[in-house]
Amino acid sequence: MEHSSLLFENMKFCSICRGALPLDYEDELCPACKENQLFSQVKDYIRSKDVTEYQVADHFDIPRRLVKRWITEGRIEYKEEEKRLDTLHCSNCGVPITFGHLCQKCYREQNNLERAGFATFQEDSATDNKMRYLEKGDSSK
Repeated sequence: MEHSSLLFENMKFCSICRGALPLDYEDELCPACKENQLFSQVKDYIRSKDVTEYQVADHFDIPRRLVKRWITEGRIEYKEEEKRLDTLHCSNCGVPITFGHLCQKCYREQNNLERAGFATFQEDSATDNKMRYLEKGDSSK
């Protein structure tokens, strides 16, 4: 019992997830919790403003590749607009996409699914190239 209390005296813990951190770690949050907190701020920012990935990166002083990673992971996506979609393509067939790795058709084929909750693409005459946050189960936009 005495040994385990000594073990915890020499450790520091993340204030959110309680994960162990080195004593010389300068922040109160672990890297994963810091990124989740940042993503939450980015999500709120995207919801309140029509912005591009460049504007998000500039506003939060973060690398654009982090914003691109969130797009690739499907956590945020481009609003529909042909010119803007040239930056992200389906890894299978090469068609422009708004988020993730696969277009809707290739996703269905690869997973042998007909609709299974995949966000549907909608033709829109909007001409902006802004971003939006994807709600879980949101297939309306």
